[in-house]
Order: sequence, then C-alpha cells, then structure tokens
Amino acid sequence: MSNHQHFLIHKPYGYLSQFIYELKRKKKLLGELYDFPPGTMAIGRLDEDSEGLLLLTTDGMMSEVVRSKKVEKEYYVQVDGIINQEAIEALKEGVLIGFNGKKYQTRKCQAAILNSIPEFGERGKKIRDERHGPTSWLTITLTEGKFRQVRKMTSAVGFPTLRLVRVRVGAIHLNNLQAGEVLEIKNLTV
Repeated sequence: MSNHQHFLIHKPYGYLSQFIYELKRKKKLLGELYDFPPGTMAIGRLDEDSEGLLLLTTDGMMSEVVRSKKVEKEYYVQVDGIINQEAIEALKEGVLIGFNGKKYQTRKCQAAILNSIPEFGERGKKIRDERHGPTSWLTITLTEGKFRQVRKMTSAVGFPTLRLVRVRVGAIHLNNLQAGEVLEIKNLTV
C-alpha cells in the first residue's frame, strides 16, 4: 500500500504547470490553488495559456507511465476560422512543425470537428469576439506531446489556436471539474 497522493486539477488559463518559478517575473503557480503535500509534481505540463486536465502526484514513477507514448491525451481546441475536413485529414495524417530549430513530422493522431461548443465557461483572459470573424472547435487526441505541439499543428493547417483545453489523459476525463478546482483521488489509473 503506497502512501502516495494523487490529484486531478482543472488548470486555469494563466497558471504555470509548476510549483517553483526561479525567474523574477511574478507568475501564477499551482500551489496557489490548493495546499498540496510536499513532493507533489505535475505529470507533464500545460502551457501558461492552455487550460484543462492536469494530473499531479507525489509518485515519480507514475509520472513516467503517464508521459509514455501509450497514453492518449485529448484536447478541445478553439481555432480561428471555420475549420474544414481537409485540414482535419491533414492533422490526422501528421503535419510538419518546427521543434528545437528543426522540422518535425507529427505522428498520426485522431482529429474531428466538434459540432457543439464545449461548456467551459469564460476564460480568465477574454478571447477576441465574433467581430473578428468566426471560430470553430475541434478535438485532437495525441500520444505525444512536443512543446506547444497542438498550437503548432493547427497553425500548420492554417487555423491558429485561440483556446486549448485538455479534456482527457488516458481513461481520466476532465468531466465537470471547474477551472481552478482540485480533486484528490485514491488511485491514479490511466
């Protein structure tokens, strides 16, 4: 029986996926949202301007399991413009993105247009309004996670990302967890 603790969190917009930030600028960190036990770490990360499901644990081994290529991560993505099936097919097949100064071909993935707007509530920072043109939502499921990969992928097919929310990691879903909410769970099974 391990004494490790595990948490699900709906990371709000504008927070870093970490507890310590060494640089001078003031950043919002996860520890401001909840009184986590010492040794808690985020499994993987979400960029400061991304939102959604983040798993936290005091078990370093668990982190390796979740970050492996076997575990799917699903994102709901709001993009600039009305995305078309041609762009979706390109995403599914893999697109060329820049990574560490080189070109990188993303792996095949799942992608589809969402026909209804997800109910996430307002984001901390307002997204531009309809006067700037239409937007649309899609779902992308990856088994890899390069730096800002989803954003780079949607840009590569001509539809820049406006909002990015991770809704699933393996078998764990965001469900109705609200932005900033933390849920302690007994077992972390992905």
